[in-house]
Amino acid sequence: MFRILAVCMGNICRSPLAASVLMAELERRGWSQRMAVDSAGTYAGHQGEKPDPRAVAIAMSRGYGQIQKQRSRPVVAADFERFDLILAMDRDNLGQLEAGCPPHLLHKLQLFLPFARWPEETEVPDPYYGNAAGFERVMNLCEAGARGVLDRLGEDLG
Repeated sequence: MFRILAVCMGNICRSPLAASVLMAELERRGWSQRMAVDSAGTYAGHQGEKPDPRAVAIAMSRGYGQIQKQRSRPVVAADFERFDLILAMDRDNLGQLEAGCPPHLLHKLQLFLPFARWPEETEVPDPYYGNAAGFERVMNLCEAGARGVLDRLGEDLG
């Protein structure tokens, strides 16, 4: 089974949204038996918490009910071995992941949004201190990024 980990800072906004979209897209494509998705954060301060209510609201409005089952957790050392692809929502989180990742596993770390193939945007902005419009924008980016990730994996994995 191929395993994907979506990572943001607190694991209550961006990475749960991305993971929910990835899970739904795997189901839609009939790949849920071949791939698994989880999310985590580089900051452990929200451990055990549900996703931000604004993230839950936008996810539910688009049919991504998987978000309700998610709980925040920090990235742990075993994640670098267990996951085949670790997707950071922004460069700050990618840097944190790189700092904790064993050198022989660095090839697993990538930014999430470049998979959407939008040259003008490479990072998913943190909507936490904003309003509902910020969460709407992040959801749009997560949907495009998730489709791009799975399109690329479909090409690579056959």
